Amino acid sequence: MKHRLNIIIGSTRPGRAGPVFAEWLEKFAREQGQFEPVLTDIAAFHLPVLDEPHHPRLGNYQNDHTKAWSKAIDAADAFVFVAPEYNYFAAPAIVNAIDYLAREWKYKPAAIFSYGGVSGGLRAAQALKPLLTSVGIVPIPEGVALPLYQKLLDGNGAFDASEQVQGGTRAMLDELLRWSEALKPMRAG
Repeated sequence: MKHRLNIIIGSTRPGRAGPVFAEWLEKFAREQGQFEPVLTDIAAFHLPVLDEPHHPRLGNYQNDHTKAWSKAIDAADAFVFVAPEYNYFAAPAIVNAIDYLAREWKYKPAAIFSYGGVSGGLRAAQALKPLLTSVGIVPIPEGVALPLYQKLLDGNGAFDASEQVQGGTRAMLDELLRWSEALKPMRAG
């Protein structure tokens, strides 16, 4: 059975580019055939700023949006965060979504597919890693960064990945699968 890969769209703002990259990544991962990729759009869960009365480690969720988010994340074996860079940092929607849960994240590897200006979102990716580790996610070193991402979109807003991006994505997914396999006994326990 293939490992489930949640491709998490990390921006919720109008006009965001994240869905374009996530849809490309989902198709690429499906064609590669190692994972069962699932698009997971934070915006679809309508998560307000953390509004649960109990600490996430208790799993005593009161709100339907949290229960739905918990179910989606719990089902995953691995993650790719499609992460924009906002003000040299990770998007607030990603930070908030991670903070909602605790046990659902544990012992699952994550890669970061970042995009932004000159840095390609690398500052956001680096800022995100300590948060991921604090909830038990294992961020892997391999990732993809798209600098000046607007120039990578055609006139219709579609993304046509270069050979370099495809190669980097292939290497990222290969390594993510290795980590997902290695951590599987810990997820089962």
